[in-house]
Amino acid sequence: MGENMMGELAGSLGGQLLIGAAILLFIAFITFRTTTKAAHPAHDGSARDVYLAGGGLKWLFVAGSITLTNLSTEQLVGMNGNQMLLLAWWELAGFCGLMFLAWVMVPVYYRTGCTTVTELLEKRYGGGSIRTLISALFLIGAVLIYMPAALYSGALFLKSMFAVDWPLWYFAAPMAVVAALYTILGGLRAVAVMDTYSGIGVLSIAMLVVFLSLNAIGWDFSGVPAERLSMVGAKDSPIPFHTLFTGMVFIQIFYWSTNQPITQKAMTAPTVREAQKGVLAAAAVRILIVPLIVVVPGVVGYKLFGDVDDAAYGRVVFEVLPHWMTGAFAAMMAGAVIAHTAAILNGTVALYAVDFHTKFIAPVKDHWRLSATVSAVLTVTSILLVPVFENAKSIINLLQQLNGLTSMPILSAFIVALLFRGVKAGAAVAGVVFGVLFYGTLNVVPLPGWLASLHYIDLMVLTLFASILFSLAVNRLVLGQRATFVGWKGMIPKEAK
Repeated sequence: MGENMMGELAGSLGGQLLIGAAILLFIAFITFRTTTKAAHPAHDGSARDVYLAGGGLKWLFVAGSITLTNLSTEQLVGMNGNQMLLLAWWELAGFCGLMFLAWVMVPVYYRTGCTTVTELLEKRYGGGSIRTLISALFLIGAVLIYMPAALYSGALFLKSMFAVDWPLWYFAAPMAVVAALYTILGGLRAVAVMDTYSGIGVLSIAMLVVFLSLNAIGWDFSGVPAERLSMVGAKDSPIPFHTLFTGMVFIQIFYWSTNQPITQKAMTAPTVREAQKGVLAAAAVRILIVPLIVVVPGVVGYKLFGDVDDAAYGRVVFEVLPHWMTGAFAAMMAGAVIAHTAAILNGTVALYAVDFHTKFIAPVKDHWRLSATVSAVLTVTSILLVPVFENAKSIINLLQQLNGLTSMPILSAFIVALLFRGVKAGAAVAGVVFGVLFYGTLNVVPLPGWLASLHYIDLMVLTLFASILFSLAVNRLVLGQRATFVGWKGMIPKEAK
């Protein structure tokens, strides 16, 4: 009788939610135990304490935090929503971006003593205008796109998995509030530790879904169109094959090496070597595990249900996962969303506090208090913006296209800063502004001839080089400065070599 009662409890919606809540509380408990037992300096309210975990994280937590900052339901829902194996290239190519972060950018950030990635630009250009502009673009992207998109995809997944007709904010709001609490109460140290523990559960149960979904179709993909099984993308596919050797490379370098929420995690270790170990571990996870979990269930979903877009992953999970595990899986997915959102939130608050509040309003005496206030405001804003994404056919393709508006112009500023000397901050600003307008124009104005057939990834790499050339031209023709190409030798400070 007791077993029957337990089975009924686990099978009911209320029971599943109760199990999920219990797992999330357990993760919170072990996160608290780990962060309070860890040997680290006492909280002093400094920017390094709140936003870089006091520089005391071991490689395991660096790796876990980097992995979960990227891996959330945006990837699980969005990539599986394309229902094509081809989308695995986003993750496979990410390996290259992480290698660039480990061997090139980590030494740069550590030797220049940066708290935010934008601080590097100010030091290289010798002017604060470029730092302010890039920080503003990062902030706008986080507030208007990445945080609400993360909550939307997580809420959509949970809604489809539980097969309930509830408004999305029923799911989004609690996850946003919990993410804010981690950020407010524990700073990046708590976020990174929670990321790691959640990540172990997420990766494990996601691999279980891969196995069960393949078993559900007898490991037989017959009947699925060839283009959904091919890794060589056609010209009209989400990832044309030729873009792997052009724009894809630079997209990955931007995302993994200059993107505040990611690189912030790599700057939390005590040494360059410890940070590199963490990044390399994250790269191993990226290439060995993540590609399978973000595409296989989606293709299985096509065979089982047809073309169902972003609902594919939730429906597959509901179909193949034992019903008594639904609550546990929901907890892991909610944990991934919470970890991902908290990571973006902490990075966003860091940008505001260090690059804006300190510079333009007043010095910050206690970053914990400021972090709490800004986190609360951003959390409410993100929840209110969730409905905006409901009309998107594919959340992952939408994010990549929106990302192109600022990512390549921002990357141009970093490339010029690292490879050239004698470039004024004003020239870099001009290059970034030009790049944003250039990419926006390419996507709005009808293009003539062969340009009209270019994929948005092609347009991104075109925007990158146009931004670099415009910046150098303004530096020479308008500001009267001669840029000197220093190449790779000048990229890393001497003491980092």
